[in-house]
Amino acid sequence: MAWQYWTEAARQGGWREVPTPHADPDSGSELRIITTASAVSKGTESLVHTGRIPARVEDLMRAPHQLGDFPFPVSYGYLGVGVVDEGPRDWIGARVFGLLPHHSHHIVTTEDVHLIPDDIDDHRALLAGAVETGLNILWQQPPRFADRVAVIGAGMIGTSTALLASRMPLDRLEIVETDPHRRALLADLGLTTVAPDDASSDCDLVINTSGNQAGLARGLEITGDDGTVIEASWYGSDSPSVPLGADFHARRLSIIASQVGEVAAGHRARRTRTQRMCAALTALNDDRFDSLITGVSDWTELPTVMDELSGGDGPARSALCHVIDYTGAHAD
Repeated sequence: MAWQYWTEAARQGGWREVPTPHADPDSGSELRIITTASAVSKGTESLVHTGRIPARVEDLMRAPHQLGDFPFPVSYGYLGVGVVDEGPRDWIGARVFGLLPHHSHHIVTTEDVHLIPDDIDDHRALLAGAVETGLNILWQQPPRFADRVAVIGAGMIGTSTALLASRMPLDRLEIVETDPHRRALLADLGLTTVAPDDASSDCDLVINTSGNQAGLARGLEITGDDGTVIEASWYGSDSPSVPLGADFHARRLSIIASQVGEVAAGHRARRTRTQRMCAALTALNDDRFDSLITGVSDWTELPTVMDELSGGDGPARSALCHVIDYTGAHAD
């Protein structure tokens, strides 16, 4: 038998037992993936778990291999790795990453998954989705030589973006974060982290990944005249208050939306989504990304993990990438 995780109602998730799927041996491109690990993308999956996907963007927010429809019941997720055990001969045994929900098995095509480089383990490979998002953010409004850049919010997306930006020849890179545990983690990675009140001003570019209206408001305050704020947060059904009456008009600021569903406009004519994902997987050849794995749980614990991460209190507040391990899911 096989297993699929479904969100049945607000804050009610569980595993459904289903028949074990098999790839069509005559298709020439169909693969069966035996999942080794998946990861919870805390921000978006919390919105799914609590039923806060706005009805008017339900189609836009569908995951590539989602089952069911928003709000419920829905089987959602987009960070999965596994091993090919059925399909074309040259794919058997390959380790792959895909935008896959929390299932023990997947039937996909060769175009749906990406080969994981040999020097990247399964858990780090789960960060490919976050790194792809960070790459898209930096393509949206590329920082220039000697720019002053701030990233607001050190979650999985913000930290991934900051690690990518740290390779650029910037004059200043600060990560603005309210949680002292996250600030300590990033400091250990060699990044400059500050509390919101201590953030430097006169930034050329500010990237808000906090998912919080206070983060966006602080971003407008620390952006220099004629500077740009990239809003990379997604608020679901919430309607954040944006203080456009203070700095925004008086200092001629710009706010640009960034969303990973499409390749950033500046690169869209020259890069495919596949090429962007390949670049993200290559960028993961950086040991610092291992620090983003802040928890590992057995697959049977996913319903509890999802509820805890959606609560946002205690250890969940500092969580970045939480891995779900499927070692026991394939036992006979």
